[in-house]
Amino acid sequence: MTPQFMDAKSTATYLNMSVQWVYREAPRLGLTPYKFGAGRNAKIQFKVSDVQAWVKQQRLSS
Repeated sequence: MTPQFMDAKSTATYLNMSVQWVYREAPRLGLTPYKFGAGRNAKIQFKVSDVQAWVKQQRLSS
């Protein structure tokens, strides 16, 4: 079974960006975060299919 969500670190690695960038810029640029838990123990994750679709949208046409 393939995972449906990636944590911020995995998302940053996949996108070849920093974790700080993922937290600060990804939501602003249209990559929707999901919050699991509450308070200090909350985890921000991104849906794998959303990340892959977002990457495809970033493609520059030649």
